[in-house]
Amino acid sequence: MRSGVTHPGRGPLRPDPLVRRATARDARRLTRLVRTSRAYEGPYAPMVAGYRIGPDYIETHRVFVAADRDDGRVLGFYSLILRPPELDLMFVADEAQGLGIGRLLIGHLRGEARRAGLTGVRIVAHPPAEGFYRGMGAEPTGTVRANPPAVMWDRPELLLPVGR
Repeated sequence: MRSGVTHPGRGPLRPDPLVRRATARDARRLTRLVRTSRAYEGPYAPMVAGYRIGPDYIETHRVFVAADRDDGRVLGFYSLILRPPELDLMFVADEAQGLGIGRLLIGHLRGEARRAGLTGVRIVAHPPAEGFYRGMGAEPTGTVRANPPAVMWDRPELLLPVGR
C-alpha cells in the first residue's frame, strides 16, 4: 500500500503498515493522536480535550496499533473490549486518512474478535464516522442518547458482524 500523500514536514507519506499489539510506550503517541484528530474539531473538541490513554489502559485492554514498518510512525489504532464485545476506540492519524489504514484495522479487529469467539462487536460511533463503519459492514442497531456533560450529542449504535 503505497501513496504519494504529502506528510507535513516529512515529505510523502508512504506507509507500509504493520498491525501490532500496543505497548505502554505507545501511550503518549496514542493520546496525541486522539487529542489532535481533526474529526473532533468544532463542537466535538471538548470530548477529547483532556482525553488520556495511559499505560494502564493499554495493559488492561486489547489495543492494537497500525505502524509504518519503515519508521515506526503510528498511523492509527483501535481498542477492543471483549466483555461485552465493543470497539472502545478507533482513530486514524489525519495524514493517513484515505490510505486504507481504517480498513486494515477493522480487518484486524475482526480477526481478533473471531479468535476470541465473538460473532459481533458493538460500535458506538462518532457521528461523522458512521458512514465508514457502515461501509465496513456494520449494521445500525439504534442510537445512544447524549450524556452531558461528557457527550453532548446522540451517537449511532452499530453492530459489526465478525463471521466465523
